[in-house]
Amino acid sequence: MTKTVVVALGGNSFISDETHQSVPDQYRAAERACAQMVPLLHDPDLRLVVTHGNGPQVGFILLRSEIAAPALHQVPLDSCVADTQGALGYQLERALRNELRRHGLARSPAAVVTLVLVDRDDPAFRNPTKPIGSFLSKERAEERRVKDGWDVVEDAGRGWRRVVASPVPKGIVDLDAVKCLLDAGFVVIAAGGGGIAVVEESNGDLTGASAVVDKDLASSLLAKQLGAEVLVITTGVEKVCLDFGKPTQRALDAMTVADAKRYMAEGHFKPGSMLPKVEAVVAFLEGGGKQAIITAPEHLVDALAGKTGTHVTL
Repeated sequence: MTKTVVVALGGNSFISDETHQSVPDQYRAAERACAQMVPLLHDPDLRLVVTHGNGPQVGFILLRSEIAAPALHQVPLDSCVADTQGALGYQLERALRNELRRHGLARSPAAVVTLVLVDRDDPAFRNPTKPIGSFLSKERAEERRVKDGWDVVEDAGRGWRRVVASPVPKGIVDLDAVKCLLDAGFVVIAAGGGGIAVVEESNGDLTGASAVVDKDLASSLLAKQLGAEVLVITTGVEKVCLDFGKPTQRALDAMTVADAKRYMAEGHFKPGSMLPKVEAVVAFLEGGGKQAIITAPEHLVDALAGKTGTHVTL
């Protein structure tokens, strides 16, 4: 029997530290991530979909655009997401192809530039809160607000930043393409950076939105719509912890959806960190998924074997 597994890599999986941010550095990080995934593909019945974050990479594009502003046009946010999907998808596909060849596995990867449908009436568009790009002076931020229509906020005394909407994903536009590739035996790389946010016009046309979709929520939706049995979300820790960073910190080997909801209500998980990951696995399981795992990328194989990670079930 086949089993479909969706593995969500964080955007920081491509950047190990501040001194290793170049494109070659990111490719070497992609190689390390792929080395953790390819052993899973020795199982001929396992169908694998890989998603990934892109936060740092979008930030790089926006910074280049900001520096080049006197000479070149600005890059719209939907194009930034598309650019990073292509670049990171290329890195993952190349690394996967090379690693599969080294293992003697007759599997091929394919990267899909993926559109994700969002609701134009999502409240997030009326209250943008997701910081993106570099820090700006107050004067420069005001200039961009007036000239380019940016929403800007002061960020914890460190300067001003652009904020954009982060709407809830409603549908994977390229779902059929992902399904066809999976059915044909490909390892599919999809929904990079949460997907390119698009809205549907009254005539049925799709329009790019100035928004970023949470990568974990988009991965959860993709997994649900594919009918995947397992969703794995990788992050910087081996297991989910309660009281993270406190003397009372304790790691969780397992939790139920009810446990997860209780821990969220108690404030154990921080927004922008562990909270969206837990929300994503809850949505996946309540949508028909069988198992969800949160762990670090280097523990992927052991986590799927039940040896580590935090395992979440209904």
